[in-house]
Amino acid sequence: MFRRREPVPFAFIAEADRFRSNVTPPPRQRASAGQMAGRWLLGLTVVAGLVGALVVGMPSMSLDQSSAKTQHSEASQGH
Repeated sequence: MFRRREPVPFAFIAEADRFRSNVTPPPRQRASAGQMAGRWLLGLTVVAGLVGALVVGMPSMSLDQSSAKTQHSEASQGH
């Protein structure tokens, strides 16, 4: 069930998987007001682009019932 480890000539290699550093990383710097405004502006631009594409594309995706009734092929009329 439990595998026994093979002997390793160097002790630091054998203990490498158990090693935990006691050095804490430096705290993250907070974003400046300009960076935050840039992120908001980028997000707003992406959302506005998606909404704009949807608004422009909606007429082409809708089925126009009035033009569908008036269009008839000549083959269906027997000409």
